[in-house]
Amino acid sequence: MTKQLENLDFESALLALESLITTMEDDDLSLEHSLKNFEKGIALTRICQSSLNDAEQRIKVLSKGLEKNV
Repeated sequence: MTKQLENLDFESALLALESLITTMEDDDLSLEHSLKNFEKGIALTRICQSSLNDAEQRIKVLSKGLEKNV
């Protein structure tokens, strides 16, 4: 994964992924270009998934704190 992609936040990665999907669906791309876009899409998907996993863990930690106070 490139440094440029690694620094994207969830919203930016999701927008880039949506744009990439639109391009792949609408354009008649060469096999090589399609493969490069697919690889980029996988990297963007991993960024989004990682962000969602992190958010889920934060919510679990915060929720545990609430349970103790109730």
